[in-house]
Amino acid sequence: MTRLLDIDLRPPWLIARLPGPFRIAGWSLNRPGLTNANSVAWLEVCDADLPLGLDPLDLLNRRLAEQGLDNAAGLMTARDVRRFCRAVSDDETVRVESLVTLGLTNGSILDGRGWPSGPVGAFPVGTINLLVVLSVPLGDGALLEALALAATARTAALLAEGGRIVGTGTDCILVACPPAPTGESFAGLHTPVGCHLTAAVFQATFAARREWEAENAPLLDRIGMT
Repeated sequence: MTRLLDIDLRPPWLIARLPGPFRIAGWSLNRPGLTNANSVAWLEVCDADLPLGLDPLDLLNRRLAEQGLDNAAGLMTARDVRRFCRAVSDDETVRVESLVTLGLTNGSILDGRGWPSGPVGAFPVGTINLLVVLSVPLGDGALLEALALAATARTAALLAEGGRIVGTGTDCILVACPPAPTGESFAGLHTPVGCHLTAAVFQATFAARREWEAENAPLLDRIGMT
């Protein structure tokens, strides 16, 4: 099937251009909830970009405007945007593409009560920013179901093969689909949409996790998570 995402990588920007104005559900910093956008833009930042007292949303909006990306859903990450991972799952009727940047120094594990720990690293930075794009339109209920399923697949990829981190304190997930008067009513695990969504999200997240773990092996050894 036709590719959905056009990737424009020009650090500190990673821009995912959609085929047109897509419906998006999620909690991006500048356009949370249900919205419409024709692109999703990651901005790579460092500590110097965010001094104490600076509003991150104001910084993001200004940077987006400077790039002519006022209508984009914006994400911020301390991860090198060149380290993004993507995956595709499709058949003759449905295509799902996922794109993720992942850093886990702000990651948490759950204790016996299900209570999240503090960040695993010395500095509370790092996040998982995940974009999932579908080729088929979804109704509002199905779009929210797809968002929940994306979170499930992401967490499964983090816990696979002995992983313990369940997420970070600043994760963001966006699910995008074409606009239409009507759409699929369901997007659960037993639907074609759900199957392809979980596969694409799991594969991209697992690959990104493995890459981050390889780069941060000394940290993981020090805190006993290898």
